[in-house]
Amino acid sequence: MDRGMKFSGSIVHRLLLRELHHDGPEDEMRFMLGPHSVRFSKVEFCLITGLKFGVIPDTTRYEMVQNGIDQRYFGGVAEVDYEQLRAVLRIDIFEEQYDAVKLCLHYMLNWILMGFDEREKVPVWQIRLVEDLDAFDAFPWGAHLYRQSIFGFKHALDGRRERYER
Repeated sequence: MDRGMKFSGSIVHRLLLRELHHDGPEDEMRFMLGPHSVRFSKVEFCLITGLKFGVIPDTTRYEMVQNGIDQRYFGGVAEVDYEQLRAVLRIDIFEEQYDAVKLCLHYMLNWILMGFDEREKVPVWQIRLVEDLDAFDAFPWGAHLYRQSIFGFKHALDGRRERYER
């Protein structure tokens, strides 16, 4: 249900300019809005997104699958960029039953939930993880996205363009 709401970078920028430094947990932020101090923590993030939280597993343990989607559609490259993924989805011809689902999960995760720049690439651990849809579904995406969001917010005003990586 679209109510004409759009992302406003200037609102986010103005909010970040009102950040309060505090002695609370390092992974939360506080802001001064008028006379009120407000908090942005895991609790608020979870309420807003509804994504799963939990311990983030070691992402280096995910292994490449023989003849996986990386080989079938991208020639076995280590990382896939937005244009490559988009081109495969537009062709709309898939070799195996769940390939379209796996590719759409990459698209949704990276360019909708994470809001990556179109110049970014899908991390190799995600390409490996999506081969097991049950593991992908069980992954605590809320915890991962929250860490990435806090990292991005805290470094938004210092000119860094890097992202949080586990």
